[in-house]
Amino acid sequence: MWWHVYPLGAVGAEIRPTTPVDERPVEHRLSRLVPWLDHVVDLGLNGLLLGPVSASSTHGYDVVDHFRVDPRLGDDADLDALLAAAHDRGVRVLFDGVFNHVGRDHPAFRALEEHGPDAPTADLFAVDWTGWQPGDPVPVGDFEGHDILVALDHDSPAVQDLVVEVMTHWLARGIDGWRLDAAYAVPPAFWAAVLPRVRERFPDAWCSGEVIHGDATAIVTASTMDSTTQYELWQGTWHGIADRNCFELAHAVERHDALLGTFVPTTFVGNHDVTRIASAVGERFAGHAAAVLFTVAGTPVVYAGDEYGWTAVKEERLGGDDAVRPELPATPPSPTDLTRTYQALVALRRRMPWLHRAHTDVVHLTNTALVLRTATADAAVVTALNLADDPAEVPAADATRVEAGGGDLRDGALRLLAGGWAVLTA
Repeated sequence: MWWHVYPLGAVGAEIRPTTPVDERPVEHRLSRLVPWLDHVVDLGLNGLLLGPVSASSTHGYDVVDHFRVDPRLGDDADLDALLAAAHDRGVRVLFDGVFNHVGRDHPAFRALEEHGPDAPTADLFAVDWTGWQPGDPVPVGDFEGHDILVALDHDSPAVQDLVVEVMTHWLARGIDGWRLDAAYAVPPAFWAAVLPRVRERFPDAWCSGEVIHGDATAIVTASTMDSTTQYELWQGTWHGIADRNCFELAHAVERHDALLGTFVPTTFVGNHDVTRIASAVGERFAGHAAAVLFTVAGTPVVYAGDEYGWTAVKEERLGGDDAVRPELPATPPSPTDLTRTYQALVALRRRMPWLHRAHTDVVHLTNTALVLRTATADAAVVTALNLADDPAEVPAADATRVEAGGGDLRDGALRLLAGGWAVLTA
């Protein structure tokens, strides 16, 4: 179970510096994450999902050197110290692999601009050179209209070799797996060519692809990825709660459940690209979203700060992500009621590891009330949500003990306060 942090923001690095990458001094900031590792353990989590660490021009996803730690974060020694501190605490580390595109300042693309089709790196990019003359802009693809992100050619063996080299380089340095950024924009056949080569050397490396849309089952099957991000469940969770529409949430849970025959999705209610869950649903209902996250199947990811109920809204503008990628305090704040809720839910999941792949049934559903039962033949966890401004009585689905949240359990029914929720066990 992962704690996800965006390093450049978390350590207070300048996101859009004007100094060229090659001229930036090394700033030893990665050590600022070390005091937070005990917080990760206190939450009960055992993984650290790091956003981009490799050298980049601005926000981390315009990479200029896959093999170098971004100087705004530090150097190899700083990274080694962070990895050692994490592993000493039993915390695994996941890197964010940016393999769909590179930044325009990447030396491979600069060579292409200078030498055109004769560049030694020309095989990394898909370019139609028809009519091109020296000095013309290189007619290369970009990522979703972002002209600072130059698309790689995923049909090229040279790109496959590069990505294998990058992935194995950092696995050899001690990381435990990869989040594959923008995996939905890369042909599954590319991953199918790359990941088996990586697993030849690192068979235990876990790889989860960022898949925002598309047929996740087909993508996992064709790509050999271990998992994909579950955006459909995230959407159903926050939107269903915000709109007081439990039917939307129930539908998302049922579709989520159907994926389990093929793979276990990577689940979340917040990340570095979306509005904070407490802002999306309202602070009053942040616990409801966490209850769903930790009681349905999946590999849960907690975005740093969501466990405190931090708020921020993503905006569609330059710098519109900055608010949801803030600098972390030097040391973790004291736990809040929501923090203790996260601890209780994580502890429950650790006691019941079968929740990782167990199926969920919807046993009660109205616009503003939902009861989920996630179970095996021998045990069950029941999650009850009340989104209404009045108390509600819902079936307890054979549960006998309240584990988190709050409710009055008697005579096979659960009475929830207005806007209340509870997680129970049978």
